[in-house]
Amino acid sequence: MILETFAVGPLQCNCTLLGDEAAGEAIVIDPGDDISRIHKRLTELKLTLKQILITHGHIDHVGGALKLKRLTGAPILLNENDLPLLKMMDVQAAWLGVATPEVAPPDESLADGMKVGLAAYPAEVIHTPGHTQGSVCLHFAPLNLVIAGDTLFAGSIGRTDLPGGDGRQIIQSIESRLLCLRDQTRVIPGHGPATTIGNERKSNPFLQGGFSL
Repeated sequence: MILETFAVGPLQCNCTLLGDEAAGEAIVIDPGDDISRIHKRLTELKLTLKQILITHGHIDHVGGALKLKRLTGAPILLNENDLPLLKMMDVQAAWLGVATPEVAPPDESLADGMKVGLAAYPAEVIHTPGHTQGSVCLHFAPLNLVIAGDTLFAGSIGRTDLPGGDGRQIIQSIESRLLCLRDQTRVIPGHGPATTIGNERKSNPFLQGGFSL
């Protein structure tokens, strides 16, 4: 197995590459920027990209997806509830003062319960609205791994003050959909260091009850 996470773009989004050397296949999650770097790595590893998975429709996570699709032919998967965010990509770019990336509707929606990933390393889509209405996490149960996007961070949660955000909803999503996972489940968030479900259950201040949003 190949599992590499590296920060891309001005907001240092965590982009994850998961590869199966035996099959020569890979998936990439949240290629927000630095597509030449991602494509070069796939080439170095001699991996064919099978899917481009987007945890939510913010520019720092989806901005490079179409470029990567054009280079590899891999389909883009994004939850359909975040289509409105794609339509306001120019507004999102203005927030950051960057050029507007070209985007397109996904090839398929990442629906709750859907199976994605590679044959050797499958994942289940967990719909976790709150940061955005289409936010999803990807649970690789055989690997004890969750790719959490901007829903859950080490010691924090995703911001909810942008279009589609809902503070109460994100807490409900985390408590009902993520905290039910095993304590040792590793969490790779959309930004910053990895953590575990157990650590966040015990010490994340937003998940201790009584926190006002």
